[in-house]
Order: sequence, then C-alpha cells, then structure tokens
Amino acid sequence: MEERLTNIVPVQGSMEALSLPDGSIDIIIASLVLHEIQPLSPLLQQMKNVLKIEGYLICLELEANGSSEKVPRITLEEVELEMKEAGFQVMEKFSPAESLYLLVAQKTD
Repeated sequence: MEERLTNIVPVQGSMEALSLPDGSIDIIIASLVLHEIQPLSPLLQQMKNVLKIEGYLICLELEANGSSEKVPRITLEEVELEMKEAGFQVMEKFSPAESLYLLVAQKTD
C-alpha cells in the first residue's frame, strides 16, 4: 500500500512557521488536534497561507458536551467562528457520531 502513496508527504515542523511554501497544499486534515492549540487563530492563519486557493481544511474534533475541565474541548460553533475569522468559508459540517463533529472549510481568496 505504501508504494502507491506518492502524493502524500508527511511534514514535521512548528505551528508558528510551517515549513511549506505558501499556496502549496491542496488539503489539510486536522484530526483531534485543534482543541489543544491556544490561541487557535495563528495556526489557522498559517494553514490558510499554505493552502492553495480553493484548498480545503478538514477538521475532526470531539464535541465539548459538558466534558470535564481537565479534558480540553472546542465546540463546533467555536471552531466554525475561528475558521470564519481566519478567512475560511465553511462548506460542510456534520456529526459522524454523537460526540464527534467534522467541518470542511475552503480557502476562497
């Protein structure tokens, strides 16, 4: 299977300065990580910078739903607002399971 994954390249780096050229990425998948980032807006701006125009940011997170203060969570509404403030257009949002939500946002400019 790995031999056929020639168009996926894992990249390590700092969230403050992603080591990718601006406008070079088609899709970013953020799965169960955004709730750990405070403040979130600088990272979303970095993600927007490296995305191509009409590129997608796909975000999967656990819903807050009265969770313990010891467990960080971010609501769908909070992520959606942060994405819009960063200049993304939220294209789709849904809940694949009771405690999960998924947002698909697009860079439009």
